[in-house]
Amino acid sequence: MKRKIIIGVSVAFVFLAAIIGGSLYVMNHNDANAQNASAKPSQEATKQERKQQLLTTDEQVEDILSSMSQTEKIGQMVFISLPGTEVDDEARYAMQQFHYGGIVLFDRNFESKEQVKNFVMDAQSGCGEKVPLFVAIDEEGGLVSRGKEVIPAPPSAEAVGHEDKAFAQKLAGEVAHDLKSIGVNVNFAPVADLGLGRERSYSKSPYEVLKFVEATVEGYRAGGIISTLKHFPGIGKGVVDSHQEISSIEATEHQLRKEDLVPFREILNGTEKGKNMDYMIMVGHFRYPAFDAENPASLSKAIITGLLRKEMGYEGLIITDDLGMGAIIKNYSFGGAAVKAVQAGADLVLVCHDYGHAEEAYMGIYEAVKAGEISEKRLDESVRRILKAKLRHGLRPAM
Repeated sequence: MKRKIIIGVSVAFVFLAAIIGGSLYVMNHNDANAQNASAKPSQEATKQERKQQLLTTDEQVEDILSSMSQTEKIGQMVFISLPGTEVDDEARYAMQQFHYGGIVLFDRNFESKEQVKNFVMDAQSGCGEKVPLFVAIDEEGGLVSRGKEVIPAPPSAEAVGHEDKAFAQKLAGEVAHDLKSIGVNVNFAPVADLGLGRERSYSKSPYEVLKFVEATVEGYRAGGIISTLKHFPGIGKGVVDSHQEISSIEATEHQLRKEDLVPFREILNGTEKGKNMDYMIMVGHFRYPAFDAENPASLSKAIITGLLRKEMGYEGLIITDDLGMGAIIKNYSFGGAAVKAVQAGADLVLVCHDYGHAEEAYMGIYEAVKAGEISEKRLDESVRRILKAKLRHGLRPAM
């Protein structure tokens, strides 16, 4: 009898051990599967990082471009602004729905340094795009300075023009440091115009302006900020404010080439035609009958493609001035202006202050692509340049 009890207890013990052992095996197996599953994304990310490291910048550009939808490409070409001091759900929706490639900051976005840093980080994380955003600002100095309570306002270009090149370059480096500290990667400066009002020009002399523009571009380049030469082909001779109305600069072609075009042309000649993407060129909204009697420069194929791209050989990014200025909106719809700008050769269209206007610009380009008025090849030309500029300045895809 005792023997039967002992045998029974032994069998029960073995059975119980088998159950416990099986449970432990299942638990360990599940844990291993979970660990393997969690490891897969990081392994994939590592593979992607290794792949990117083996590719040249141009190959990386093509890799990203080939993965983009048509709507993503269009969005990369539209620069917008956001309201307020926080990135809210409406802003996230707009950025994700239309895939916008860049934002520009205004005073309304500034409250404190920590707040604006968080604002930029939230915009970057909320955009959901394959590459980070361009984050721009108008920090010319003097009267055109943003967030003065947060970042020190630089002196005006006119004041800098009374100093020397070394001062201008050092100043640009300091401004670059301040801008980078809040997440900005593009400055819509320096002004390359001759004798522009409101202390916005370094000088009335083309070669004096060139001297300071060269130094400023170099200061920004060394500081890791993409600068912007504006307003091509030069608005210093304008007598009407393009924020209000469209007007013509009635200078001869000889005058423009001998004077206003000098800073732009010589900067291009000294920087391998801008192929390193260290600066953009912003095109203004004046008409220049000497080059194109019908269209403002920002919508002129003769000026953007004919003069700037083909004749002068510029290889960098071209951005329009704000399409919300009176010179444009009193004569064109936002969609119509955006289409004409892209057809003219602009890579980026700038639409400030209103989501609805930005959407109109985006949809105008989208509908023109669908109608065959803008080709996929034309989109790819601009998006290649945009991606190249972003990659060269550390704006890389998250792995």
